Amino acid sequence: MKQVLISQVDALFANGAYPVEFLFAFKGPLSARRLRRALRALAPLFWPAFGEYREGVIVFDRYREEEVFDERSVGRKLDAAELETAPFETLAEFGRKDPGRLFFLTATRFTDGLVIVPAMSHLAGDGYSYFFFLSALAALTRAAFLPIRAPFLKAIYKPHHRRTALGGFAPQGTVRRPAPAAPPARPAVESLEVPKADIQALVRDASASGLRLSSNDILSAMVVRRLAEVRGRTAAAASRLTIPIDVRGRVPELGRKFFGNGIMLHTMDLDGPPGGADMKELAARVRGSMPQVSRDVYRTYLAGLERMIAEERWEEFRPFDPDKGCLITNLSKLPSDRLDLGAGPPEAVVPLTIERNSAAILARGDNYVLRIGHGSGRGPGREESL
Repeated sequence: MKQVLISQVDALFANGAYPVEFLFAFKGPLSARRLRRALRALAPLFWPAFGEYREGVIVFDRYREEEVFDERSVGRKLDAAELETAPFETLAEFGRKDPGRLFFLTATRFTDGLVIVPAMSHLAGDGYSYFFFLSALAALTRAAFLPIRAPFLKAIYKPHHRRTALGGFAPQGTVRRPAPAAPPARPAVESLEVPKADIQALVRDASASGLRLSSNDILSAMVVRRLAEVRGRTAAAASRLTIPIDVRGRVPELGRKFFGNGIMLHTMDLDGPPGGADMKELAARVRGSMPQVSRDVYRTYLAGLERMIAEERWEEFRPFDPDKGCLITNLSKLPSDRLDLGAGPPEAVVPLTIERNSAAILARGDNYVLRIGHGSGRGPGREESL
């Protein structure tokens, strides 16, 4: 049996909040059998994803395919473009609602393709970890054509699981907060495509005027302004922004092969109303508030999370407050277009977890795709289409 203590950041997701779940649609003659073999081969390496959460500890005893994989078949052709605009109720049919482990993959075979929905608890890992694992899964699935490559690929992708590398953490089971009394309303989700060339032009224009901005600054500003326009809320509430920052490149104890939650959730209060702000001005506010990440800065962040737990400040101890702000996750650099199972990259990539007043930034060809979840912030209500 293997086990690992969860980290302070893991504890934010101990109640199952914010699972990482995407739908990937592939055209071509793909074999789910090779996918099953690759899952089984990777389970000993990425074992926390295949484990269970038990009061502050992730435990893995052995691989059981029936608890992490389900295969279905439909007798029709795959329309990938239709899936990208399908309502949530349609997309939900491709997934499993009650996975037995921290990871579950559902595969649906069409007559001319395959749809997979890998769902991973955020307790097991963040978006980087999710795509790190899926990259390994795709590489090993392709390696079925050349079995001699499998040991080499497993060595390349082998992760580490030092979740408390910057110091011990003893949650003692106190971090699993109770679920809300009623589920929140499902947000209406809009998808906006923005040419990458337009964003780069804005970056160059800002640079020419002495303003140093990144594409993420500008895209975040676009999302904040759009949410402010839709919500029509007070300036203070609309301008609180949370951005997950990947710290793997700045914290050597973690590094690029860390499988877990290697993030710092940075929250900023942007001065002034965002709805009518100039785009470059709003992007500059985002840029000016971003911290310089270091080992010491990350230690301070972790210590702050521990204090919240010790003082039982559960209203603060969550990824973000959708009633007072918004969450923006930039996934545009993650390798979704390189998840080739043997017949080319996915023709459709659709995030299935979009919370109200949050957004995911993706990349598709020459465009950025902003998937924005709107919500009134007034609590439970009518379910709306994704």
